[in-house]
Order: sequence, then structure tokens, then C-alpha cells
Amino acid sequence: MVDAVTLAYADRHRRRIRLVADSGVAFLLDLSRAKHFADGDGLELDTGGYVRVCAAPEPVLEIQAVDRAGLLRIAWHLGNRHLPVQFVSNRLRIREDHVIAEMVSGLGGRITRLEAAFDPEFGAYAGALYHHADDEIDRH
Repeated sequence: MVDAVTLAYADRHRRRIRLVADSGVAFLLDLSRAKHFADGDGLELDTGGYVRVCAAPEPVLEIQAVDRAGLLRIAWHLGNRHLPVQFVSNRLRIREDHVIAEMVSGLGGRITRLEAAFDPEFGAYAGALYHHADDEIDRH
């Protein structure tokens, strides 16, 4: 590994963007298609080496329920709204949203607000991870 770049969830779905690594070195991400990067993914530099993608802490809601059935019910409602969800042990994690927080509370969920990395499931239709020979990352 050569460096790391720390990005919030919304900033980890990219095709082409100039990024600044944690060390301050700028580089260009230039892919043939947009791709979502998860915490721990690596970007191969055209000069050799890798830049590790790190999920930045951001405002999230962690959701617990009295029992498993209650948590599954809440998960269903979140999925019905097509919200990205991260599964953390016996809790659900979503991005901060006061409207959704009220809905979850109404369904019996207990909410903890915190700053944490948000790295949700990709979903059934996210597609396989792949590498294209024409993808390149330039250091500038």
C-alpha cells in the first residue's frame, strides 16, 4: 500500500474524480464505469502500489429492537424505502435522517445517534466486482 483516501459513503460511488489522499497527494480516479467502493477496497495506481479506501465517520443511526422479529420488521420497512442499510451484529445502521428515525421509533426501535463509518450492503442488483483493463488511476 502506498497511501489511503478517507471518504464518506456518498463520496465512495464514483467514475471520475480528482481525489486527495490522506497524505495530501492528489490523484485522478478515472474508471470506465461508476463503481461503489467499500471500506478496505484498494485502488491500484498506474505507477504501482495501492491507495486504500477508508470509510469516513459520519452521522448515523444505530437501530436495535426488543427482539429479532422487531428488528426484521424494521429492516423490512427500511428496505421498502430503498435505504442503504449496514448490518452490525444485532443492530442496523443507516445514515442520519430524522423522518426515518421517527418511523423507526414508531415501530418500537431504539435509536442511538453516533459518528461512525457507514458501509452498507451493496444489494442484490449491485453487480459483481470487476476490473477493466482500460481503468486507470493517475498520480498528479
